[in-house]
Parts: sequence; structure tokens; C-alpha cells
Amino acid sequence: MAASLEIGEATAASPLVAKDAPETITDARLRKYNLIACVLHFVQGTLMLVASQQVKSIKDFSKTVTTSFLVFNETTRALEPGNKTVGQIEIGVCAAVFLLMSALAHLIVLVKFDWYLAELANGINRLRWYEYAASSSLMIVAIATLFGVYDLSSLILIFSINANINFWGLIMEQMNPPNRRKVNWDPFIFGTFAGAIPWVVVFVYFFGGGNFGQIPGFVYGILFGYLLFFNTFPINMILQYAKVGRWAEYRFGELVYIILSLLSKSLLAWLVFGGTFQPNGDDN
Repeated sequence: MAASLEIGEATAASPLVAKDAPETITDARLRKYNLIACVLHFVQGTLMLVASQQVKSIKDFSKTVTTSFLVFNETTRALEPGNKTVGQIEIGVCAAVFLLMSALAHLIVLVKFDWYLAELANGINRLRWYEYAASSSLMIVAIATLFGVYDLSSLILIFSINANINFWGLIMEQMNPPNRRKVNWDPFIFGTFAGAIPWVVVFVYFFGGGNFGQIPGFVYGILFGYLLFFNTFPINMILQYAKVGRWAEYRFGELVYIILSLLSKSLLAWLVFGGTFQPNGDDN
């Protein structure tokens, strides 16, 4: 009986429901929030993608990706460092794809809704972690290039380590089913360690330049905004597995993930996309 109640409905409406029973997140509410997130992510992502290809200043805002290697100098008879350009990363496209990945994930949830509910009943949402692994890793790579990380190998490592954070999140859910007697926090701890590494790299480049006054304001907004949003997700997991208040219900944590994803990704994507309206290398 309680499972059919929407948030905000009085549990007293049914004499079979205890007065102190927690409100539940219904199937209909989960479907609605996934639909809203899907539509809003898709609309924003599509607008950004079209603009990134049609507006010259946005399309031109790109960062060069290079590879490094050793070259034998015939004159000095020694190996010396060399590098070459292997491509460009269009920041506007990254912001658009970042949102479209989320839209696709929510669409899959809506199409495979019964499978999604069965996953939640087991305290797992595999699709969430796979989507986070792809989308958040793409975004942190784009952010890293804004701070001067242009080496292809470094960007591959940053992408991979960030993806690994989310795989640890999936393992955390797999190792802590609803009928657990106690929480195994090892995956969370290992994921936290992995999650810190990309940020160490970004801040090394940030502090290494020393030209803080020449860094565009939007880059500061992206850096600290993403750092803030990045940490709201593990906080949600802590509350979920510590069963604090409403988070005692796994579905409530799932609902919070949907809301956090929509709000944080939308704001971050627009911060990144907004920065493309200024020329590369703008010192103002």
C-alpha cells in the first residue's frame, strides 16, 4: 500500500500504513523525472550541437591535442624531445555531447523501464554508472585542455581514471545489496582515491602556470563549479548507504541522482559552452 503513495501524500490516508512509515518514491515519479531529464538534456544538447557547427566563433574555439616522442639529433648525437599535432578538441561539441549522452541514458531507462525498476529493486543502476563514466570523463578531458593539458596520452589517462571512479561506484552497489548486514565501503574508498588523481593533474597545470590574472573568468567558474558538483554525487552515495533520513530508501537516492545530474550537468555545460564565445587565448 505504501509503495503506491506519491511524495507529499499523507500516509494517514490508509489505516494500514504506520504513521511513521517513510514516504516512498513511486514508479510513476521515477518515470516522470527520467522523462523530464531526458527532454531537457536533449533540447539543450541539440541547441549546443547546432550552434557549435553553425556559429564560427564557437566552432573555432578548440584546443590542440599533441603527442610527444624522442627524436635523434644528428648534430648533438642525442635523443631530444619532439611533438606533433594529432587533432583538435572542439569545446562546444564536447559540451553538447556531454548532455546528449545523458539524454540517451534517460531514454534507455524509459524504453527499458521494467528492467530499470528491477535493477533498483536490487539496489543497482548499472546504466547510471556507465553513462557517468562516459559523460563525466569527456567533460573533465575538455576542462583539462582548458588548463593546458594537450598531450594525448595524458588525456587518455585522465579519461580512463575518471571512468574508473564510476566503475567503482557500480561495484559499490553490487557489493552492498538491500539485504546487507553492514556496508562494505572499500569500493567507495578506492573510487575516492582514483577520483582525486585527475584533479591533481588539473591543479598541477593550474598552479604551474602562475599567470592566474590571465586566466579567463569562465575557466575559474568551470573549475570550481565542476569540483563542487563532482562532490555532490559521492555525498549522495554516503547518505544513501548510511541510510540517513529519506536516503534509507534506495529509490530516494536514485531520485536525487537524477536531479543532481540534470542541474549540475546543465549548469556546467552552459559554463563551458559560454566560454566558447571568446577567442582562444583571450587574456581578459
